[in-house]
Amino acid sequence: MMTKLKNRLFAYALSALAAGLMTGNITLSPAMAASQVAVIVNGNAITNYDIQRRAAFLQLQGRGGGTKAAREDMVDEMLRRVEMKKRNISVTDGEVNRAFAGFAERNRMSEAQLSQMLNQAGVTADHFKTYIRTQMGWGRLLSARFQSEGGVTDQQVARHILQNGGIKPTSNEYMLQQVIFVIPQNRRGAITGRRTQEANSLRARINGCNSIRSTVNNAIANGMRDITVRNLGRNLELRLPPEWSSRVKATAAGKATTVRTTDRGVEFLVVCSRQKVSNDEVSRLVVGMEKDKKRDKQADALEKKYMKELRDNAQIKNP
Repeated sequence: MMTKLKNRLFAYALSALAAGLMTGNITLSPAMAASQVAVIVNGNAITNYDIQRRAAFLQLQGRGGGTKAAREDMVDEMLRRVEMKKRNISVTDGEVNRAFAGFAERNRMSEAQLSQMLNQAGVTADHFKTYIRTQMGWGRLLSARFQSEGGVTDQQVARHILQNGGIKPTSNEYMLQQVIFVIPQNRRGAITGRRTQEANSLRARINGCNSIRSTVNNAIANGMRDITVRNLGRNLELRLPPEWSSRVKATAAGKATTVRTTDRGVEFLVVCSRQKVSNDEVSRLVVGMEKDKKRDKQADALEKKYMKELRDNAQIKNP
């Protein structure tokens, strides 16, 4: 099982920014008149404007340190980007946009509101998205580099069961269906509010999975459009995506979760059924999660070691 190291690092980085956004203590930074090269890292230029935006970003996170700290932070980020490229680690625009949208949603903002706040703070949405891309890719690189422990073995599962008195761990298993009110990208700002109302209206009428298709067809007949229904099959609670986990766990069988806005549109899940299961897959997941917790405690040390290696072998020049 892959370690959750990358998720922990990424979540920590974004949570610091969230705290800064919620304080409302934002100092506007004047735009840089010219983007002069401030430092060159392995042949890649970092401009004064990059550093200015990073200084504003650090201030928003409550880290401070001014231009000097921002310069060092940008050097580290460039080292990460270069290493990601060397190791063929890439993050798609779709992944970045989903993370950006998810961050806005968790902080009760629209993407437009988040972009406006970042721009006002002197950070800009583009700078934040570049930061997101680097954090996601760097997390994947760390995860791959420090996979020396390998996967969960049969012996580890057996040892865990024996230590638990011979009892296999259990987990909830959900049968899920997904309902998406599709929103084209070029109309997100115009119709998201209306589509959210439509989704909430439909989810209130859900009563079990057997009637979803007919309920959706009735809604379409009454004027709703572009609704997609997907059967997600069986899903262990331990494998639920973080953005859906709490919603699913709080929803009774036969009912729908609260809605959330995604890059596809406005969505909710229907919990068709819920049952306790105890099998080898659950055992492996539990053992894997315990291993991940131990490795997460080492995350800072692992990253510092890697960054020291990159710095020691880097060519960092002032023009």
